Amino acid sequence: MEAHPDGPAREAEYPPLVEQLPLAGLRILDLSRVLAGPLATQILGDLGADVIKVERPGAGDDTRHWGPPFVGDDAAYYLSLNRNKRSVTADLKTPEGVDAVRRLAGDSDVLIENFRPGLMAELGLGLDDLRRRARGLITCSLTAFNEEVPDAARRPGYDIMVQALSGLMSVTGEPDGQPVKAGVALLDVITGLQATIGILAALHERERTGRGRHVSVSLFDASVAAMVNQAANLLMGGIVAGPMGTAHPNISPYQAFQASDRPFILAAGNDRLFARTCEVLGHPEWADDPRFVTNEDRVHHRDELIPLLAGSFGSRTATEWIDALEAVSVPCAPIRAMDEVFASPEGAALVESVADPGRGTTLRLVRNPIRFDGDVLDTRHAPPLLGEHTDEILRET
Repeated sequence: MEAHPDGPAREAEYPPLVEQLPLAGLRILDLSRVLAGPLATQILGDLGADVIKVERPGAGDDTRHWGPPFVGDDAAYYLSLNRNKRSVTADLKTPEGVDAVRRLAGDSDVLIENFRPGLMAELGLGLDDLRRRARGLITCSLTAFNEEVPDAARRPGYDIMVQALSGLMSVTGEPDGQPVKAGVALLDVITGLQATIGILAALHERERTGRGRHVSVSLFDASVAAMVNQAANLLMGGIVAGPMGTAHPNISPYQAFQASDRPFILAAGNDRLFARTCEVLGHPEWADDPRFVTNEDRVHHRDELIPLLAGSFGSRTATEWIDALEAVSVPCAPIRAMDEVFASPEGAALVESVADPGRGTTLRLVRNPIRFDGDVLDTRHAPPLLGEHTDEILRET
């Protein structure tokens, strides 16, 4: 062992990821479905945990049917969220199904669920009771709203609803246009990440105390917390934001501009970068204009600045502008379609080919973005078929 300068003693060399993944030896019992919960457990599975996905017989996770496209009987949506798991079917409306889940919980480190509040207790699987039986069990509930909200148990929580309720849709879209939702279920993704953080913190605490915790994250709470500067602008500045297209409420110029062939993004986030942008445009005098000298000035005079920039950017192609701006280290980017993302070197590097014997094919999946000492987290198991491991798992309990 050697002393780490910023912490306790540690082993001089960590084993390669292929030999010992960070969460190897942990078992996660996953009663969640759709997106936030399955994303959280997929991350834990990627990190080495044994994730047991409990599904309804005959139907399984709703996302298995959310297509096209499909690979075999399962939608691409499901396949994007359920690698590195094993699937067991259990009918929680029967005593046998409830007993199977209770036994699996007793052998697990973490149980995660996103049923409506109170349903687990109605099924005979009250989380407090499960944790009394297994002192170290960590339970995690994902809900639409926290328990302090009146009638929270009866209110559904679809991502699009919470995009509306959290304020996200009010600041997304073009000025004077209709509210627009994000193009993916972004708030479900954020909630799943918050749940993962809470679970990992509870696992760390258990190393000291030997006790499990109950972690709860609501979609609404996680979503409002994700409004960061927009929320702060209201709470501390009284500013009720509206949609600004690609523009930023606190920085200018920081948005899309239309070149002669296609739009691109300019992110001149400080005074120095703005001055360089003006040089590239052939108008260095704009950086000395009293209306535009500081970012605060530019935000106040946005309506005067943006037409000047837009008039110049329309004279050349996006590639020409990007090349010129990058040459002086001004952040900018093309606005890619998804096919362009995966045709790029950085996008192609995120795609892994995963053998899927059960479906008789090879899946192309987006790999986990986390790296340890530069090593990627390769997928160990393709997303399971419905009930693929039922007999195997029940024999283990």
